[in-house]
Amino acid sequence: MRKTFELGGVIAAAVLVTFGIVAIAMGFNGRSTVQDSLKLEQIAGTPDMTPDAIAAEAQKAGLPPSIKLPTVAVAGKAIDSGARARAFASYMRIHTLEATGGLTYAQMGRYKALPTAPAKSTDGKGGTSDTAYAVTDPKTKQPVENGLRNLWVTETALTTALNTSYMADRLALFGIVVGFALLLSGIGFGILALSGALRSEPTLAFPRRSRKIAQDTVPVA
Repeated sequence: MRKTFELGGVIAAAVLVTFGIVAIAMGFNGRSTVQDSLKLEQIAGTPDMTPDAIAAEAQKAGLPPSIKLPTVAVAGKAIDSGARARAFASYMRIHTLEATGGLTYAQMGRYKALPTAPAKSTDGKGGTSDTAYAVTDPKTKQPVENGLRNLWVTETALTTALNTSYMADRLALFGIVVGFALLLSGIGFGILALSGALRSEPTLAFPRRSRKIAQDTVPVA
C-alpha cells in the first residue's frame, strides 16, 4: 500500500508538471499572437498622445474635468502590445469626445436639428431625436442623420478591438503565471514523493498510566 501511494504521488507530480509546461507554452503563444496581430495593423501613436498634450486639448475643447484622461504616453510609439493598445483606445475616446462636444453616443440626438429647434428638444450640440425638429433631406424627405453620432459607432468598434487585445494579453500572462505555479508545485510534490516524505511513519506511543481500582473488602464470616 505504501508503494502504491508513492507511485500515485509521482504520477500526480508528473501531471502537474505537464500541465504547467503546457500552460506556460500556451500563454507565451497567446501573447505572441496578440503582438503579431497588432503589428499587422501598423498602428502608431499620434504626437498628441501624451498626458500633457491630451489634457491641453481636452481643456481647449471644453471637456468637463470629470472625464478621465489617459496617463500613459504612446506618442510616436508602435502599438504592438496589449498595454499600448489599451492606452491608444483611451486616447481615441478623448478624441471622439472632443469632436462631439463631450457627448457620448447615448447623449447625442439621432438627427441633425433645425436651427429653430427649441433647446429642450436638442442635445445642445445640434442634434435631436425628435423628427419634428430634424432637418429633412429634400430628395428622400427623410430626417438627416447626425453624422457626429455615427463617429461613435466607428470609435466603439475600434476601441473594442483594441481593448480585446489587451484582455487577451492579460489572460495569456495569467496563464503563464498559473503554469509556473503548477510546474513548481509538481516539482515540489515529486521531490516529496521520491524522498519518502509522504510515507506514513509510526508515531511514538506513550505508555498509559494504569489505574488501580480499589475493591471493597468483604468480611469473612
